[in-house]
Amino acid sequence: MILVTGGTGLVGSHLLYQLSLENDTIRAIYRKKSNLEAVKNVFSYFSTDFEKLFKKIEWVEADITDIVTLEKAFKNITEVYHSAALVSFNPKDYNKLRKVNIEGTANIVNLSIENNIKKLCFVSSIAAVGRSINSKYIDESNEWDIEKSNYGYAISKYGAEIEIWRASQEGIPVVIVNPGVILGAGFWNTGSGNLFSKIHKGFKFYSEGITGYVSVNDVVKAMILLMKSDVKNERFILVSENISFREIFNIIALKFNKKKPTIKATKLMSEIGWRLETIKSFLINKPPLLTKHSSKSIHQKRYFSSEKIKKTLDFKFEPISKSIDSICKLFLKDI
Repeated sequence: MILVTGGTGLVGSHLLYQLSLENDTIRAIYRKKSNLEAVKNVFSYFSTDFEKLFKKIEWVEADITDIVTLEKAFKNITEVYHSAALVSFNPKDYNKLRKVNIEGTANIVNLSIENNIKKLCFVSSIAAVGRSINSKYIDESNEWDIEKSNYGYAISKYGAEIEIWRASQEGIPVVIVNPGVILGAGFWNTGSGNLFSKIHKGFKFYSEGITGYVSVNDVVKAMILLMKSDVKNERFILVSENISFREIFNIIALKFNKKKPTIKATKLMSEIGWRLETIKSFLINKPPLLTKHSSKSIHQKRYFSSEKIKKTLDFKFEPISKSIDSICKLFLKDI
């Protein structure tokens, strides 16, 4: 039986749908029962028979930081897709990031070893990939440097990868995927989904920073293909295109028939912005919309190469404009 952690998240929910098409039963972990409706909604995007497919999932209430509940989830499991993670760029969440992303992954690894799992797939991030020194493009060979990636989320994802490699040393075949910014439908108030919500409301700011983007459909497809293949103990960057924030915002605005963002966010504006957000966050006790790290990252230009996955699996990525078109249509359907 297959186990999926993070089943109520963006990657997990889309992964579960694809797995339900080929498998009679899948087990997935959840923490809040209310989150299951969001997963069912994702299923409804792609099939009129979504209720039947959704019933193939055996849901287990568990937390990756809680060994006792995890042990129940691992019963009779042969393959694991580990996509559960905490995503935060708030410095206050550093200890929480380490606990969930590193300690939680260590628990998954320990139980995978104990249960002699046939294969383990881990969803990491381009945040855990080292920066390029001699070439324009960043690939899997670049060494990670804590001095250059010294923010909580990157450290926690790199630490999680170390735990996954430990599984490989203990005889568990593993594959790691390092997606760029994942674009997908169904979760409009978190992650990249929040970007669609903001632009639909008329977001006015843009920056010239560049990073890698990928459709959640491609992430899921790559994960399943890697798990079915003989490939083991390798990691793969998943990026369809390297695009500027400005271009991404413009494409989304165009699909929504909204005005393109017209105010360029300068570095000075960002510096002032994250400081004001820090004060506001303290006063209202809510996470800041802009952090010190994110204020810098929106101006950085980083280019990622996905040649390894393309050559290994003859993999073809969906164009980002096509992905955005599909997501925007589903967003309008939901609202």
